[in-house]
Amino acid sequence: MPHVRAATALIGFLFVSAALAAPFAVQVGEARIGLDAPPGFADTTFTGSPRLQELAESLTSPSNRILLFAISDGDLRKFTLGDPLELRRSMIAVTSKELEREHVGAQRFAQISAAALPRSGAQPPAGAELAEYIARQAPGQPALLGELRRDADVVSVLMGERGAPASRSQKAPYMLSSNTFMLLRGKALQFVVFSLYESPADVDWVRSITARWIDDLRRLNSR
Repeated sequence: MPHVRAATALIGFLFVSAALAAPFAVQVGEARIGLDAPPGFADTTFTGSPRLQELAESLTSPSNRILLFAISDGDLRKFTLGDPLELRRSMIAVTSKELEREHVGAQRFAQISAAALPRSGAQPPAGAELAEYIARQAPGQPALLGELRRDADVVSVLMGERGAPASRSQKAPYMLSSNTFMLLRGKALQFVVFSLYESPADVDWVRSITARWIDDLRRLNSR
């Protein structure tokens, strides 16, 4: 059995290494869009796993096509070994099936993002203020926590939502997410970062990883 476990671990290592190798391109209408997950995360669409596909589909509308669903490198290694996944953080990139073949200009992008995302000039609450806000929020009611970015080609907001506890003895989980629309090569794409909230550090992480992902995608598609 130790030999089997070692062989499985080696296969898992090679599997994960392949996933971390390089950015990749996806076809959206007539455009080829460069995609990559931020450092510490890996796309899972190459695995062909029905379980991961079902999880990704639960995070977005059926009207969207999933281009990337990324989990942490640690969770991907656990997946290859058949171990339970933590799934504390994840991210997804999608395109609207309806808009996939439409060339989107700046004015049209402004209309799409305005219709899809709530608008707020406020900054996300922090520290004790955020903790108090979360404590008052009812389950199942998504809340706008603030605006992260608003440019001609990208709009990003921070959202929060309290889920229902798995049992009466458990605390209701609170999920943070950054919801970003970007205009890349004439296509309006949506990128969402998810993180369970346990401390204000999770808000800082969502903000920083979202900013980095936006900048990386811009560079990747400027060539």
